[in-house]
Amino acid sequence: MRRFGRTAVERAHRSGAIERVGRGRYVIAGMSDVRRRAAVVQGVLSMRSAAQVHGWAQKAVPRLPDVTVARTRHISAAEREIVVPHWSDLRHHDVDDGVTSKRRTLVDCMRMLPLEESLPIVESALRCGDVSSRGLREIAEEMRGRGRARARGVAAMASKDTANAYESVLHALAATVPGLNVRPQVRIRLPDGRTVRPDFVDLEAGIVIEAESFAWHGDSSALTRDCERYNLLVTLGFVVVRFSWPQVMFRPAYVLEVLAAAVTRARAAAHVV
Repeated sequence: MRRFGRTAVERAHRSGAIERVGRGRYVIAGMSDVRRRAAVVQGVLSMRSAAQVHGWAQKAVPRLPDVTVARTRHISAAEREIVVPHWSDLRHHDVDDGVTSKRRTLVDCMRMLPLEESLPIVESALRCGDVSSRGLREIAEEMRGRGRARARGVAAMASKDTANAYESVLHALAATVPGLNVRPQVRIRLPDGRTVRPDFVDLEAGIVIEAESFAWHGDSSALTRDCERYNLLVTLGFVVVRFSWPQVMFRPAYVLEVLAAAVTRARAAAHVV
């Protein structure tokens, strides 16, 4: 890291090349708002905000940036108005250009975030190729202390086969329903030899879950194909449930209620058979 004398700093400040954010602290002019806020509290972007910088999809971008500061750092009430603070003594290799590294970001998200927030981030990292399934499990296994069990659970269920954060949130919700064990993009062979790959399938329970979107049903031919697939799955004996984006993102209680009912229905059907 290059160091500059007071004269050079004052010259850069007068020219507008840097901005003063605190006593003895400056940032490059034009720096993004979230990075500027992190600099104000002498921290680094972490967790959801770091995931955003790394290009990973997530359920929702936080209103205030997640910022990690040293354990000894006191965060004032005014500072809490501009960041969501987290405390940890980060090591040198945990930070890259003012942001927690990809590995450290995965650790923090798996350890601290609720499943419906951590899983979309982790599955996006898998889809981007920034971590492998094996590497993710190794990261979780190497963790110690609070949140290790949670992280191991996230790593075990995470899949690169989900298409987006919407499907990942649905994946997370389904994982909390007793008696339901879904996997994304399971191939189901039809009687005519064709195969279909629903969004989520529990083969043992005989349940199919679809995450519907307007983009997928953008024209009548797509809608017709989807209806045919739905009818085929039903005639094969599957219990099929379908959810929209607003339901998954804003009505999780409804989604859980429907999934629990689907499990009950599937069990009843199996008992009758």
